Amino acid sequence: MKQWIESLIVRLEKNYPRDALSFIAASFINATGNSILWPLTTLYVHQVLGRTYAEAGMVLLFQALAGLIGQFAGGALYNRLGPKRLVIGSMLLSAALIASVVFTREYIVYIVLTSLYGLVNNLAVPSINAYIGFRWKAHRRKLYNAIYVGNNAGLAIGASVGGLIAAFSFTLTYAATAISTLVFGLYLMLIMRTGSSAEEKAAMETASGTVPQASGLAGRAQLEQEATLGQKLMNTSMYLYLGIGSLLFFFSLMVWNNGIAPFLTDGGHSLTMYSLLWSINGIVIFVGQPVTNAIKKMLAGSISREIVASSVCYSIGFTFIAFLHDSYWYLVFGMMVCTIGEMLLLPVIPAFLSENAGKSAPFYMGVVGGFGSAGRMIAPTLFGYVYDHTGATPVLWIGAGASLLSVAVFFIHAYLHRFVPKQASVAPDC
Repeated sequence: MKQWIESLIVRLEKNYPRDALSFIAASFINATGNSILWPLTTLYVHQVLGRTYAEAGMVLLFQALAGLIGQFAGGALYNRLGPKRLVIGSMLLSAALIASVVFTREYIVYIVLTSLYGLVNNLAVPSINAYIGFRWKAHRRKLYNAIYVGNNAGLAIGASVGGLIAAFSFTLTYAATAISTLVFGLYLMLIMRTGSSAEEKAAMETASGTVPQASGLAGRAQLEQEATLGQKLMNTSMYLYLGIGSLLFFFSLMVWNNGIAPFLTDGGHSLTMYSLLWSINGIVIFVGQPVTNAIKKMLAGSISREIVASSVCYSIGFTFIAFLHDSYWYLVFGMMVCTIGEMLLLPVIPAFLSENAGKSAPFYMGVVGGFGSAGRMIAPTLFGYVYDHTGATPVLWIGAGASLLSVAVFFIHAYLHRFVPKQASVAPDC
């Protein structure tokens, strides 16, 4: 084991900048803490606060609405405040807010605290993605994938641990999340000092000069300069279909919380069995890299084709679950197929914007992230209401339908960007 770990470290140091590895490690810590909490929110509201699944969906709706606002604000404020202030300030405030949940059992207070947490925590998301794209331009595709893998390894660990902690005390899950978020913020306070603001500005200037000129899309040339808000919003080909596709993707993703989670627990399965699904998700993400690398090579390095292929794979997995969900092992298989699609999609969205939106990339990351938050916002209340009245099967079919719609929307996005130059080669991601 020691030799394997040392070999892994050598490979990572060979393929990634040393300071980028510190950033990946910090992100892993934060993802582990957050994943202890978020899969169990619906069950916490139902079992601890004594509310219905529809009311649990309302909690997630307000949290997602706040997250939507936070994504937009984070993208818009990146160039004004800089990534350090946004990211570090967001993490420290998030830790304080989520720690406050430990001291309340009031439903309304709980909604307020978790909504503020969703707002503040999401301020950092576009800043982190843009910071990676600007600072480590030559490595950004690999870094987006590495951070995605690391985050999901943290998700697998956190979800597994979260189920065990929740079986003992739900309150401790919030305390654990607060501690990990605080550690993330303090750690970033140290490692984000490695680059001066002048260096970051230079990196952004360099990024703005990498916008492809061959696509012929309206408004592409203006992205080389810092565009006005109106100009950014008018360039709908850059964000609209990518955003709608993300909305549909995250809408369907919420089925795991607001359909499958209560379906398993109401069917007599333990919280550990639900957490096991997320453990399998993390394992597939870690060991399935050769599969996704092979798919990327088949797609000839086209980032737009990767987006379409990911949505196709994800919709196949969800449709399978909608047809066959009576057996726990069918859910496991469906989770594995969906995970392959997720592995292809989530890292390439920030990569696409970093490579094609120039200095406006943070803004568009915030907008597309806001669309994703809208999907998270709409789904819980709808799924909670449908589940309370009709059970799991209609919820699963709605999720499958949304994933199929995302294929069509991402195809439109790929068609509009069909002239964007392809990546010459696809390097191994780890």
